[in-house]
Amino acid sequence: MTRIVIKKLIWNEYNVEHIKKHKVTVEEVENLARNITAHKKAKKGRYLIIGRVRTRILSVVLNRKGLGIYYPLSARDSDKKERAILYEKEKI
Repeated sequence: MTRIVIKKLIWNEYNVEHIKKHKVTVEEVENLARNITAHKKAKKGRYLIIGRVRTRILSVVLNRKGLGIYYPLSARDSDKKERAILYEKEKI
């Protein structure tokens, strides 16, 4: 799979408030974007990135807006299947 390179994340009031509902901060998402452990294609041409931020394992759904530019749609604690993907990547 091609590696995702994130140069910039686009933030606005809507997505900042949305991730707050999941108790995730902009700083945590920015940190994860610099240290992606696993990723996969998601529905509607989006991407799901999974990684560790301090003691948390987070999943972030991104919509590509341009070369290296992404819009975070959602960010939350990873579910069981997503954590399994991360653990598998960490073995390698």
